[in-house]
Amino acid sequence: MSFLLGISRILLILLLFYSVNSIAQSTTSSCPSSSCGNIPIRYPFRLKGDPISCGYNNPNFVLDCLNNRTTIFTLNSINYHVQELYYEHFSIRLVTPDLNRKNLSSCPVYSNEIYDILQIRRTDSIYNVFVNGAVFFIHCVSPVSSLGYLNAPFCGISSNSSEIHSYVVAGNISLYELEDSCTVDRLYFFSTRRPMSDNFSLAAIYDGLAYGFELSWLDQLCGECQRINGSCDNRFNAAVCTQYCNLYIPLFQISFELACEEDIQHPQLGSTCQFKCRGIKTGIYGAMVVVSILVLKLLCGFPFLIRLVVYKWRRRHLSMDQTIEEFLQGHNNLTPIKYTYSEIKKMTNNFSQKLGEGGYGTVYKGKLRSDPYVAVKMLGQSVANDQEFISEVGTIGRIHHFNIVQLIGFCVEGSKCALVYEYLANGSLDKYLFGQRDLALRYSKIFEIALGVARGIDYLHRGCDMQILHFDIKPHNILLDEKFNPKISDFGLAQLYPTDNSFISLKTARGTMGYMAPEMFYKNIGGVSYKADVYSFGMLLMEMAGRRKNMNPFAEDESQIYFPLWVYDQIYAGNEIEMLDANEEERKIVKKIVIVALWCIQMKPSDRPSMNKVVEMLEGDSELQMPPKPFLAPREIAQDHGISESPLV
Repeated sequence: MSFLLGISRILLILLLFYSVNSIAQSTTSSCPSSSCGNIPIRYPFRLKGDPISCGYNNPNFVLDCLNNRTTIFTLNSINYHVQELYYEHFSIRLVTPDLNRKNLSSCPVYSNEIYDILQIRRTDSIYNVFVNGAVFFIHCVSPVSSLGYLNAPFCGISSNSSEIHSYVVAGNISLYELEDSCTVDRLYFFSTRRPMSDNFSLAAIYDGLAYGFELSWLDQLCGECQRINGSCDNRFNAAVCTQYCNLYIPLFQISFELACEEDIQHPQLGSTCQFKCRGIKTGIYGAMVVVSILVLKLLCGFPFLIRLVVYKWRRRHLSMDQTIEEFLQGHNNLTPIKYTYSEIKKMTNNFSQKLGEGGYGTVYKGKLRSDPYVAVKMLGQSVANDQEFISEVGTIGRIHHFNIVQLIGFCVEGSKCALVYEYLANGSLDKYLFGQRDLALRYSKIFEIALGVARGIDYLHRGCDMQILHFDIKPHNILLDEKFNPKISDFGLAQLYPTDNSFISLKTARGTMGYMAPEMFYKNIGGVSYKADVYSFGMLLMEMAGRRKNMNPFAEDESQIYFPLWVYDQIYAGNEIEMLDANEEERKIVKKIVIVALWCIQMKPSDRPSMNKVVEMLEGDSELQMPPKPFLAPREIAQDHGISESPLV
């Protein structure tokens, strides 16, 4: 009887999970599609006159369409024009309707008062505001000769003196930085998505104000998710509300918890998960009756079922092994040695010394008969790791370069796959950049490492009959030998392409967040090519120059949160970069590294240099020209930084 009960439990769980995946999620809505001008209106917003259920139940989400322009009532009932609705970013861009960007002698009627901004930043506010700079319309008793003060129309209430001097000041400044003789007449903010140039002009300031500022409604939707005992998960260009179904089956004494994800902008948040839970609980009792009948029938054919499962399992793994074997037979000219699994166990002393562990497997220290030490990577048993095996052997197995880690051999035996590399005593570069201070390298050595990595990537791009794109250049994948010579490693995401291919096709983004080129996500700025590796190398150079992560949300100075933009401003303004224990020669080295890095991380791939040009820039003695300021919104960088830094495939 106990055996029968155990079999019933197993079958019930299988049936239960099948039912979870089979229940359809009803996300359709009876709401008609709305638009005003060229702006589509959908949940959580609705137009006046639409059913209340078509939008979020709050007057701040009700839009009005006037003269084919959309307006939103907010900030003390002032009407703002809606310029754009970014549903994927959960934000809305607004602009004051009275602003005339062509009339530089006009003053906007409305301004963003300090009280209004404080009100909208409260924790119980419907929206959160995103601004990265302010525009002050001021008047001063005495003339001001400062570079940042531009002559502007007087925008105060009244003036009793003809000696009033009116200016406009813009940028990332605070009220305390204004001249003592000056009074603020009006204050405006501009959005993080449209940073203005450092060379301000009155026309540029009016253009920036005409672009407007952004508000986000994500926190409000997350609050609704928490209200129904869910957890809000903000992913890349998406957010979901996760709820849990707690289920208990008394007869079989089984209790478990099922996660249910739902789009956080679902018009009836929580309804789908409630429907699933009710359906599962209803199906359980019916399944119990069915299972009891099926168990009696299956007991007779249980041995056959076991044989079938074993057959399917073996066939699946034989298919994986066959894929690898076919690859090896088609590439029998590879130079690495093929080892047996017993040889792998012997060289690692039965896997006694672990060097590290990653998403694709575990690395052990080993020793060959000829005495040199090696690093042995044991790949996990999955299709993804089979693909990594083929990628690594198929790319690194055919090349040999001083700045690329050498693949000595490999092992394919049943479900066991291993890669044998040369052992590099000093480990990965990241511990010397972000680790303890006593491990920090001199900038002269950092420059040598940067130049070596650049030569290695250039060889991958141009030195072989096929173009090799690495797609995962980062400090963790730069290994150092006993003399701190750099070696590029980890070719699990690498791809081979003909050298005449300008652009390549990828089904999914590849790389690690923080180092991935923007064209991986934003196809409109250019196709994916070898310039993606150039971008990753630029982000690596930035971290080598700063000896810190490019993104530091805990920086004391807000301007230093994103290092590339901060260091660009420092060099552009002619300021020295703050460095500890650095002589004049090392300061020049760091400046060169930073300028090269800024060229490499340009937003558009076409603006980035090739790797052979990067090598020339690093080796040359001539003064390097400053590139344009790389455009990348700090808010988007912070969002990306919040995502796991594990490789994406």
